Amino acid sequence: MTTIICSTTGCLREKIRYFDKETPLINIIVREQGANRAQNRPFSSMVSSSSSHQAVMSEISCMETKASSPQTCNEKMLANYVPIYVMLPLDAVTADNVVGDRDNLEKQLKELRAAGVDGVMTDVWWGIVESKGPKQYDWSGYRSLFKLVQDCGLKMQAIMSFHQCGGNVGDVVYIPIPQWVRDIGESDPDIFYTNRKGNRNPEYLTLGVDNKPLFHGRTAVEIYSDYMKSFRENMSDFLESGFILDIEVGLGAAGELRYPSYPETQGWVFPGIGEFQCYDKYLKEDFKEAASNAGHPEWELPDDAGEYNDTPDATEFFKSNGTYTTEKGKFFLTWYSNKLLNHGDQILEEANKAFLGCKLVLAIKVSGIHWWYKTENHAAELTAGYYNLNDRDGYRPIARLLTRHHAVLNFTCLEMKDSEQSADAKSGPQELVQQVLSDAWQEKIEVAGENALSRYDSAAYDQILLNARPNGVNKAGPPKLRMYGVTYLRLSSYLLQQTNFDLFKIFVKKMHADQQYTADTDKYNHHLVPLPPSKPKIPTEELLESTKPIKPFPWNKETDMSVSGGGGEGGGGLFGFITRLFPWNR
Repeated sequence: MTTIICSTTGCLREKIRYFDKETPLINIIVREQGANRAQNRPFSSMVSSSSSHQAVMSEISCMETKASSPQTCNEKMLANYVPIYVMLPLDAVTADNVVGDRDNLEKQLKELRAAGVDGVMTDVWWGIVESKGPKQYDWSGYRSLFKLVQDCGLKMQAIMSFHQCGGNVGDVVYIPIPQWVRDIGESDPDIFYTNRKGNRNPEYLTLGVDNKPLFHGRTAVEIYSDYMKSFRENMSDFLESGFILDIEVGLGAAGELRYPSYPETQGWVFPGIGEFQCYDKYLKEDFKEAASNAGHPEWELPDDAGEYNDTPDATEFFKSNGTYTTEKGKFFLTWYSNKLLNHGDQILEEANKAFLGCKLVLAIKVSGIHWWYKTENHAAELTAGYYNLNDRDGYRPIARLLTRHHAVLNFTCLEMKDSEQSADAKSGPQELVQQVLSDAWQEKIEVAGENALSRYDSAAYDQILLNARPNGVNKAGPPKLRMYGVTYLRLSSYLLQQTNFDLFKIFVKKMHADQQYTADTDKYNHHLVPLPPSKPKIPTEELLESTKPIKPFPWNKETDMSVSGGGGEGGGGLFGFITRLFPWNR
């Protein structure tokens, strides 16, 4: 029998023929051991081995005849490479400060590495590390986790998680903030975000106490700063080795720069507009002072913005020509969103000081609040602190702020399409992603992203691939637009089920632009340099200048690197057909 495997994408132009009546076709196309080993062994050894499960496309990507120059081709295509990370389980380190189910996790990590995944991301929970008392840090669980991940050949993105685990969409683990902080909240519940009815949210400290020395003589910002400094001191070996590439700084609920406006623990359900979270005494006082300074001491915080599960039109604040369009409403929304910006700015400056000189990047996460995006009021975004309207950009000021700290903007809901959402929610995830990513690129900063909900289907993967390279790959060098990286949410037994994982491995390959896994970040133009100091503070007026809407960059209608058909090798055509017809044995 003669089997012909032929590809015309990239630099593979030759036909590879096998003459072997005894070798099943499926065994011919399954082998991958990483970039270095692939280049150092004969192709015949790849054919004879069938114990590994990565598609052969990773092995033969950009292979050519000896007369040509595969190295040049690889270098050009590598400029399109987008590294892919996988979020670890929420309890990778348990509340008892030990690695959870270590043997199983090690097995899973090795499967990720064999699939070509670049690294993993994990929450570094404040509620675990500083649980015993102020400045009593115990990093032992995370040192064990980091060593395990490092030994499995993966890189690390570490989140400074100053929020509670539990209460957000997808949370199945409960890790509260430290007990000694919650004890302070017993006597002073205003340290927590509060809605108009007075309901407290212990997930994260209100930004109203950022500079209040209420925590055994320390302010909230000083707590966060000390925590990050201790992390650097205790993880210096991992930082110096280049194992930790990214420090994401938690700035609010779910680790995101936002107010906790849609808490499931208080009864919110999709697509409720949420509620403003500024009714603790500290933020009330701040608003009254700001209003008085503006010549309106009579102004109060909104009392007409509805409840968590209202629709915009059911409220006086968000209805057509409602309060949000008035002078009072605009003043409040500017104050509310500016407080969030200042909160992020101040903590990022402390993060910059803590990690100054480390070869890594800082990042923050911005939430993808896509429901009610296709309305004039953008109600759900406004309650979360994103003052974004059709005639006002609420995200470019965040991007501009990040230029000061040399930080990456990490955005969510990359997998979502408008057509998948309920028409009643007036959702616009595709337009939202396009706006936020364009804002970041217009401000000359890097942008990363992740999926909002766990998905294992080709439609979700293709949408992520489209957003990762909105104008497709460029076979001659860097693409017009390219995300800095994508983190897949999250590692689980469902992801590793045979059918799901087979498709995920193709997704990884497509993220890498059909190139083999590359450990050297310089080869795909991620030049990690010592983190420089933050630039001078950006005046508020200059930040507000960036609220003027701009036209987003154009997006292709679909990715040219589909996991299920067309656009490059492996996803469609013969390889795609075979992977669907004959699932690989694991």
